Amino acid sequence: MLSKKRTIDELLQEWQYDEELKQNIIHWQTLEAKPAHYSPFPQSLHPSIQKALEARGIGQLYTHQREAFDFAQEGKSFTAVTPTASGKSLCYHLPVLQKILEDPSSRAIYLFPTKALAQDQKADLNELIELMGEEILSYTYDGDTAPAIRQKIRKAGHIVMTNPDMLHSGILPHHTKWVSLFENLKYIVIDELHTYKGVFGSHVAHVIRRLKRICAFYGSDPIFICTSATIKNPKELAEKLTNSKHELIANSGAPVGKKTFLFYNPPIIHPTFGVRRSSILEVRDLATRLYEAGIQSIVFAKSRVRVEMLVTYLKSLTKNKIKDESIRGYRGGYLPTERRAIEKGLRNGTIQVVVSTNALELGVDIGQLQACIMTGYPGNIASAWQQAGRAGRRQDSALIIYVANSTALDQYVVQNPNYLLGSSPEEALINPENILILMDHLKCAAFELPFSMTDGYGEFEVQQLLEFLQDEGVLVKTSSQWYWMSERFPAHEISLRSASQENVVIIDQSIPAGTKVIGEMDTYSAMTLLHEEAIYLHQGTQFQVEKLDWEEKKAYVREVDVDYFTDANLAVELKVLNEDKSAKYKTATVSYGDISLLAIPTIFKKIRFQTHENIGSGKIHIPPLEMHTNATWMSFDLPENWSEEMLTDALTGAAYAISSFIPLYLQCDRNDLTVVPQVKSVHNEKPTLFVYDSYPGGIGLSERVYDILVPILEQTIKHVRNCPCQTGCPSCIGAQDSLNESKNKVLKVLSILLSEIE
Repeated sequence: MLSKKRTIDELLQEWQYDEELKQNIIHWQTLEAKPAHYSPFPQSLHPSIQKALEARGIGQLYTHQREAFDFAQEGKSFTAVTPTASGKSLCYHLPVLQKILEDPSSRAIYLFPTKALAQDQKADLNELIELMGEEILSYTYDGDTAPAIRQKIRKAGHIVMTNPDMLHSGILPHHTKWVSLFENLKYIVIDELHTYKGVFGSHVAHVIRRLKRICAFYGSDPIFICTSATIKNPKELAEKLTNSKHELIANSGAPVGKKTFLFYNPPIIHPTFGVRRSSILEVRDLATRLYEAGIQSIVFAKSRVRVEMLVTYLKSLTKNKIKDESIRGYRGGYLPTERRAIEKGLRNGTIQVVVSTNALELGVDIGQLQACIMTGYPGNIASAWQQAGRAGRRQDSALIIYVANSTALDQYVVQNPNYLLGSSPEEALINPENILILMDHLKCAAFELPFSMTDGYGEFEVQQLLEFLQDEGVLVKTSSQWYWMSERFPAHEISLRSASQENVVIIDQSIPAGTKVIGEMDTYSAMTLLHEEAIYLHQGTQFQVEKLDWEEKKAYVREVDVDYFTDANLAVELKVLNEDKSAKYKTATVSYGDISLLAIPTIFKKIRFQTHENIGSGKIHIPPLEMHTNATWMSFDLPENWSEEMLTDALTGAAYAISSFIPLYLQCDRNDLTVVPQVKSVHNEKPTLFVYDSYPGGIGLSERVYDILVPILEQTIKHVRNCPCQTGCPSCIGAQDSLNESKNKVLKVLSILLSEIE
């Protein structure tokens, strides 16, 4: 039952006197509101656009919107970097609409990282066009677009909204059907630029190069408009992604509401082992307080399983109400209709608490949320600010609560709030030079248009690579050109987002009338989440996987009511393929090169809700997945009088600690790199720690670890040494099973590496 509805300010006043909460709040900081800065409408702005803006209650532009319009009028590509809910969409809508009204043959492509974002922006743009009273046709073109209207879009669409995947496989290979678009393309808009990083960004950089090559063939030279959340290197990223020069708009004119940040550390429940209460249970209790105060909130969790656990816990608040939909989950894998319904419920206020993965970090319009809870550090500063920006979007007071997990990085962040509040966000790194990715897209480019004997491709010299493709039998050389000769369709064989093309479809067999698809999952995640006997959680409902057809990529599930969830382990086998660089010391060697990785699902555990105790286990029967990537590895001689068991403990703890602090120095997402210990490496039969890029082909991150290993190790040693625990804990070297000298052994291994590397 809801208690009296309160505002954020009233609730915070109560919390200041709540002793139970106060002892866990490590830091409390309020960022004051900032006023807006305006510029008048440009004199050249078309009267129809001005009329539409005024109908929306906009009498002047924010300064960054005016700056964007001016750059576009001057024919300059630009990147606008402003906070969440600062009106970024007008930075591209206004120049595009202006150009179409001046020349009705003009065309534009809007590129969004997800279909959901494209649908959301389409609604916003169509409303603006309607207020203008002009005939401008805008369409979304993705996998859900009905075949009947595809031809109309190709011929008459002024603005085509799509995603990189559809551009890559559905538009560029069929450019001859899109002649009117490519001949008249004036603008290419890339929204949410910061999402184009890592392997995905490296692929999209090549999709853009192929797009520019086709534009040049049809005689157009479009301007790029990029918009981004705050990252460290927006101009550099935009220029590397588009292979074009960009101006930068970095000062926002939009107002910012008051934001109060609370850094919350769960209490220690086992002092000897340094174990803290589960962050999931703490978040459940905090979200319950917000729900009972009538405050509309978003809770972010880092995995699908955590989202569903929290939804399950919070649904108990509504169990006595029939068909109460005020608490919902939101994540990848839900079907589009379900996601649209949740977004609508957030906008109209029928949903009061939504628990989401980072799927709701992006700018989908979900209305006015008042509070945000982060379950653990999101992995990077840019994501943390994106999540915080989902609350208080309309200049009201907002509450952001960061609840730390027990991990070393989370504990560092909660004890050093200024790292989150005062540091600049991370760089977004891409590597278009990745030879695997380059060769993939060179095939696509050759399929789309033949290469002459003097052609380059973007900034790359490719004649030797084309000869290699001829030797592979997919190109043929005439006297003047290279032509595609294979029957294969190259774009269909390349996934922009993962090593695996296929998703596993999840089919519910609980329904008497037959079966129903309730979701989907990528193959890598499915290895640990959709194996037979796994508990799959969906909107707080439990399903057990009864059969996994790995060949057909189908998981058959049935609704069950059990008091546990499942968690699974992957064993990793590593093999060095070649060594590119190496530094030798007295008893240690640090190397960098290419490795082959085999991920093997092994066992799963059954974990009881509430207590999180292990109540059973079983084997997983799924074939392993292979991947090639880059790695840095550190090998050393076995310390005297150490048994294999002692070394295993020490290496496992050292790997955990190092992996926690790499993101601080590389300013990357924690999931971008993986650290794996080997007691006796296949490569050299020595104790070895491997740090590898978590993406096929690598994106250059592990090479940077090779270059800055000393400061990473120094920070790791300092954190482990200063941790108040006695023998090691989740806040420094990971969970410990026994009271042994694990902490001292980890420090010994780290010190051996550091002393030898210096």
